[in-house]
Amino acid sequence: MKTALGDARRALARLRRSLEKARRELDALRAALEAATDDGLLDDDYDEATKHVVAVEDWLRSEEARIRAKVLESGGLRPPVA
Repeated sequence: MKTALGDARRALARLRRSLEKARRELDALRAALEAATDDGLLDDDYDEATKHVVAVEDWLRSEEARIRAKVLESGGLRPPVA
C-alpha cells in the first residue's frame, strides 16, 4: 500500500536524479559553447545557473531530512537531533 510519505520520498528521489542530470547537461552545454566561442563570456551566466541548481539541491537536502524525520516519527521513533 502506498503512503503519502512514500510518495514524497519517491518524488524527492526523482527530483534528485533530475537535478543531477540538469547539472551534467549544464556542464556539457557550457563546455560545448566554450569550445565553439572561445570568448569566456559564458562564465558568469553559467556560474549563476549553477548557483541556482545548487540552491535547489540544498533545499532538496532539507526536505529529505524533514521527510526522514516524519518517517521515523510515524514509526514511533524520535529523529536524531542535529
